[in-house]
Amino acid sequence: MSSGKCPIMHGGMTNKGKSNTHWWPNSLKLEILRQHDRKADPMDEDFNYAEEFNKIDLEQLKQDLKDFMTDSQDWWPADWGHYGGLMIRMAWHSAGSYRTTDGRGGGGTGNQRFAPLNSWPDNVSLDKARRLLWPIKKKYGNKLSWADLFILAGTMAYESMGLKSFGFGGGREDIWHPEEDIYWGSEKEWLAETKNRYQSDEQRDSLENPLAAVQMGLIYVNPEGVDGNPDPLKTAKDVRETFARMAMNDEETVALTAGGHTIGKCHGNGKEENLGPEPEAADVTEQGMGWHNSGGKGKGRDTVTSGIEGAWTTNPTQWDNGYFYLLFTYDWELKKSPAGAWQWEPIDIKEEDKPVDVEDPSIRLNPIMTDADMAMIKDPEYRKISEKFYKNPDYLAEVFARAWFKLTHRDLGPKSRYLGPDVPDEDLIWQDPVPSVDYTLSDTEINELKGKLLNSGLSSYELITTAWDSARTFRNSDYRGGANGARIRLEPHKNWHGNEPEKLQKVLTKLEQLQASLDKPVSVADLIVLGGSAAVEKAAGEAGFDIKVPFTPGRGDATAEMTDAESFEVLEPLHDAYRNYLKKDYQVPAEELMLDRTQLMGLTAPEMTVLVGGMRALGANFEQSEKGVFTDRAGTLTNDFFVNLTDMDNVWKSVGDHYEVRDRQSDELKWTASRVDLVFGSNSILRSYAEVYAQDDNQEKFVRNFIKAWVKVMDADRFDVV
Repeated sequence: MSSGKCPIMHGGMTNKGKSNTHWWPNSLKLEILRQHDRKADPMDEDFNYAEEFNKIDLEQLKQDLKDFMTDSQDWWPADWGHYGGLMIRMAWHSAGSYRTTDGRGGGGTGNQRFAPLNSWPDNVSLDKARRLLWPIKKKYGNKLSWADLFILAGTMAYESMGLKSFGFGGGREDIWHPEEDIYWGSEKEWLAETKNRYQSDEQRDSLENPLAAVQMGLIYVNPEGVDGNPDPLKTAKDVRETFARMAMNDEETVALTAGGHTIGKCHGNGKEENLGPEPEAADVTEQGMGWHNSGGKGKGRDTVTSGIEGAWTTNPTQWDNGYFYLLFTYDWELKKSPAGAWQWEPIDIKEEDKPVDVEDPSIRLNPIMTDADMAMIKDPEYRKISEKFYKNPDYLAEVFARAWFKLTHRDLGPKSRYLGPDVPDEDLIWQDPVPSVDYTLSDTEINELKGKLLNSGLSSYELITTAWDSARTFRNSDYRGGANGARIRLEPHKNWHGNEPEKLQKVLTKLEQLQASLDKPVSVADLIVLGGSAAVEKAAGEAGFDIKVPFTPGRGDATAEMTDAESFEVLEPLHDAYRNYLKKDYQVPAEELMLDRTQLMGLTAPEMTVLVGGMRALGANFEQSEKGVFTDRAGTLTNDFFVNLTDMDNVWKSVGDHYEVRDRQSDELKWTASRVDLVFGSNSILRSYAEVYAQDDNQEKFVRNFIKAWVKVMDADRFDVV
């Protein structure tokens, strides 16, 4: 054997090999359901982040961060000797990737450490911000996640410069590999033209769902203008849409824009072509950092990030009202930065109103504004709000502090998940508050309630589907939705097409009548879940298995006053494979939609499989459709779906918008099916799960696994249940 031969099989263990996706690009990609694999987590299995975080002396941590802000390091010097602007941008860009449409993105997982976010063009130099924080992360260790550290660093940056913050809640647990389940866009290049994301260039609200940024690689909008062409009025439309998709209204949008640009500066004092590869493409000698700048010193006043160059205010390390003072005091004209980017600069500005150079305080330079900043005074509605803030800086500080708290906590979920002594007492409507309950139920009382629910005149179908519809709205991405609160009783949930409003109203009326007859107060939320669970338990018994469905009481009933109805519109189930429901035909195949909803619900591929099969056996399809109900005993919790799916006496034929299951010999029509049903037999991975549940010796396993998955869905939003 030649000594020069490499002893490993090239491509077999590296990204140079051809994957299954390469060979079969149209195959169903189940990787979306393998996120947050326990095997990739370096923490011990009994590690409890909440317990560890609560051991922190938070006041000391906050002081450490404030001290750090002015503790400059030579390898990446701070602008004006203060890291505040850099830390705020890091925290903002961590939280600002959140979008309401699917709840994904945001600062809740520390995902800025990984691709693609760590290498987005909008995140140039944030690799340095994260590395500067390493000594603090090293000191506090497992007690402090990167995700919490990013947000707290930005908040302390504001406090160190004079802003009174609204509060801080910890509780963000780190992930350990990229979130590959997040769709950031279909573009093949960074900063491609916005036409790729819009149905119409003029209708800026036609931005492709679920996206919230206007271009690949940006958090929000292009600071130079739409597609790099300055036009503040057109940019205002993009700002309004992107911030709305982050659940911000006009006042919050103006406050965040002003407050974000009161501190720090843009960097474009050099040539973009001098920047080396981003972190994911950089040489190993860069040690996880990127964008090495070969121009000048490559740092300090020679830094290049956005390409725009300059500070927004006279005093960029102080919280003040200088942003609006400059915007309203001077006329502004378009100019090019040293990096060639469009920016707005004041005409005939007084020398004392100019900010000083980041390295030499004897030099004063023009402040700048981006196209989005000019939108704050050119758009009529934004201008009214800007004028109000200019006249009342205390009001600006209050609105901004609240908006910053919302920005940085929007994806953390309900307040019950927040950790630490700085959590505000006030219940905020965007936290989807649910009142607590003070009752307990004994096993005897639970069994009595089950009997009353099963004898209430409601069918098993009505009980099971109402419980499912109430719980299925839960999103593991931002912890919104779910059965707790029983918001299925309220607008907009009660009128959603997928909830079968007429059936739902019948069920709710019966449950409220039952509730009124009880000797002790029990929430409708608990009755909804218990009713569905009792019907599942009954169906298991009819299949010959005496198995209890676990139930934990304690859900509250939210009121309309506690519910921001408009913000819940994005939670409407437009598709639900578990009930074989599609509101309309979509370009995306139904099985892909199934994977997306499954991932949002926090379920695995085996859990998805057993739940779909069980729901079909229970006859729980939308409007009791017979598609996929491969059984002659619908309503009984059997494994018939899998038995008949894998029966080789069947043949499967496409007929219009559905499929027929016929006997191979007689051609007799046996059942009808949807694409979702058939994928459990056609996809090799899903078929392997289906075959497990079709086996003669796994009938009880199927029932037990279904009940376990059912309870997981019912309790997904019960953060008080361990």
